[in-house]
Amino acid sequence: MAKTKPGKKDLHSYPIKGTSKVVRVGDCVLMRASDSDKPPYVAKVYKIVGDHRNNVKVRVRWYYRPEEAIGGRRQFHGAKELFLSDHYDFQSAHTIEGKCIVHTFGNYTKLENVGPEDYFCRFDYKAATGGFYPDRVPVYCKCEMPYNPDDLMVQCETCKDWCHPTCMSMTIEEAKKLDPFLCSLCSSKDADKRPLNSFHVEPKGELKRRKR
Repeated sequence: MAKTKPGKKDLHSYPIKGTSKVVRVGDCVLMRASDSDKPPYVAKVYKIVGDHRNNVKVRVRWYYRPEEAIGGRRQFHGAKELFLSDHYDFQSAHTIEGKCIVHTFGNYTKLENVGPEDYFCRFDYKAATGGFYPDRVPVYCKCEMPYNPDDLMVQCETCKDWCHPTCMSMTIEEAKKLDPFLCSLCSSKDADKRPLNSFHVEPKGELKRRKR
């Protein structure tokens, strides 16, 4: 943990101006972007520091959106997906606009209702190298893509694989009416069982590090 400089003191909390919300260490927050056309940045607060002039700064660890990482947004990335980076900064607490919740991937998929403050994270991201952890994830369907929680998938009764209705040449409404559902491989007489493959996450491309 970074040491507090002389003349400054650690604070237990920070009230967000214009709201009734209070930020504490460990909270995830929305921070105003320098470009007003961009959505707020998401970060996790690790330290809150104030001085005798009531200037308050927070040490944060940034979450990156897929479009801010190498390779950009990909087909399997959810609309509310974030990557927990190894990029730390001290920022003025005045740029905090609100609080949010960054769920684990498993907990996010169990939410009955996803609110504006709900996000999820399933990858750690190395900002300097563009590396991801884990660097491989399971794939599903005949398109062999990782799971995107925004896309409806139906489970095959035989092989238990999950499939996108569009990849099975059917509409979402048609898929919901099928009971049981059989994928195209299992519905064929000479179907062979498929091994569960994995998708290599790390893309190739130029390194991009967020500028503040």
